Amino acid sequence: MRWLEYAVFLGAVLALARPVGLYVARVFEGKPTPLDPLLRPLERTLFRWLGVRPREEMTAGAYLGCFLAFSALGTALLFWLLMLQRWLPGGPDDRYLTTAMTPDLAANTALSFSTTTTWQAYGGETTLRYLTQVVGLVSQNFLAGAAGLAVGVAFIRGFARERSATLGNFWVDLVRALLWVLLPLSLAGGLVLVWQGVPLNAAPYTVARTIEGREQVIAQGPVAALELIKNLGTNGGGFFNANGAHPYENPTPLTNFLALLAIAVLPASFPITFGAMVGRPRAGWALLAVMIVLFVAGLAVCDLAERDVPPQLVGLGVSGGNMEGKEVRFGVGGSVLAAVVTSNGATGSYNAMHDSFTPLGVLVPLVNMLLGEVTFGGLGTGLYSLVMVALVGIFMGGLMVGRTPEYLGKTIKPVEAKLIAGYSLLTPLVVMLLTAWAVATGMGRAGLVTNGGSHGFTEILFAYASCMANNGQTMAGLNANSLFYNLTTAVAMAAGRFGLAALALLLAGRFAAQARKPETIGTLPCDTPTFGVLVLGSVVLVGALSFLPALALGPIAEYLHR
Repeated sequence: MRWLEYAVFLGAVLALARPVGLYVARVFEGKPTPLDPLLRPLERTLFRWLGVRPREEMTAGAYLGCFLAFSALGTALLFWLLMLQRWLPGGPDDRYLTTAMTPDLAANTALSFSTTTTWQAYGGETTLRYLTQVVGLVSQNFLAGAAGLAVGVAFIRGFARERSATLGNFWVDLVRALLWVLLPLSLAGGLVLVWQGVPLNAAPYTVARTIEGREQVIAQGPVAALELIKNLGTNGGGFFNANGAHPYENPTPLTNFLALLAIAVLPASFPITFGAMVGRPRAGWALLAVMIVLFVAGLAVCDLAERDVPPQLVGLGVSGGNMEGKEVRFGVGGSVLAAVVTSNGATGSYNAMHDSFTPLGVLVPLVNMLLGEVTFGGLGTGLYSLVMVALVGIFMGGLMVGRTPEYLGKTIKPVEAKLIAGYSLLTPLVVMLLTAWAVATGMGRAGLVTNGGSHGFTEILFAYASCMANNGQTMAGLNANSLFYNLTTAVAMAAGRFGLAALALLLAGRFAAQARKPETIGTLPCDTPTFGVLVLGSVVLVGALSFLPALALGPIAEYLHR
């Protein structure tokens, strides 16, 4: 039954990839779409109010500067909103807001949402007002997601153009990502969530009496406003502390399926957008095929690990797989699918506690994030993560046969090779250094409130991998609301968002300035099984060289000693 669920999900993603990918390509190429009569006047009005000249394009440096300035402004505004929220009107009542919003937590949260990481070192129902959730977090889910999509489109233009000094206009791409892509899909999906029982109100918390005669506080609020865009924008931060495991965020198997589909559909369609915009549709399908192979492999490993009963429970007659930390309404299948999709899709939402997964079960989402989420990935950012790995493979292949490496007619020259190398090294450098710092100091080890040893090491490694990948997931056994973790995870989030985006945009600018070289008999085709195997091998090679020692100290050691 679980494999039927997996097959239906994957079939839905593949069925939607082509139409959605072609639609996104038309949006950013300025071609007509069915929504134009409604949205073009609004777009022109916004451009006029903002002073945007849509025909003026930007160099890679200018595009990057606008992206950084926009993100910095969003971070600053959200920071002050969080710091001043005690004086905002509306619910919930002050007596329920038990977690103090300290400056370091506010800065961490603001940066988290402006980078689409949505790492949460707090519980939403005990920390934030409704107005903060809607005005601050929901708006950043839209704006940060749209900014990531804009950067991804600019990266594609680097391959689509030749002898060009520009990559488009950031503000135009941002507005189109919002109006044509994120808002329509979020509105339609949000209505389905309300129909399925996700609350959308500003009512005070309800105090109920349980059958044992005790008092229970039931949190609620405008949950549906946040729920769809947190997944569609590959953000993931939950309205409640339990995120997608909470029945008000994810009440039914249908909402679970819709949430996972929202995470995967745009990133999975982006290779099709890539193929359409560069004029090589088969190249896009080749990249999507690599994504699917990696996704299925990870899903199979995680499913096999979680369907077995943990050794500690074998003698108790327990059956049905590892159900610790999982919701009965989703079971092992729905929980495994969510873990693999969210860790591949740069989305920190979850419907089960990863801290309760088996060692090999948690290894899969951890590896997905360490590899840069090359399968699906973040909105716009996942594609350039995979293309960067592909360029590493092409570069090595070119060296082995004695030819200058090329991809889609673009030559990988020394400067381009340095940018690709920098991109490949940044993630392991940041994650390994921060993890080593945390495990070597008392401030870092103080966060391990429930586990030590290899499991505790995995919790720390998982946290920094999640932040560097702009994912936001946590194993929940780590107390991350401390000055040390609020600052160090912020460093990882900033490096993962802005450092990698800067390298990708600069590389795109270099490629856009090149003339496209014609293919010859010695050119490696980018749409064949051979190319796919080369990319898959590069993913495995880069991942093994970078992270195998750390993984051996964490989940692998725990598995061998259980």
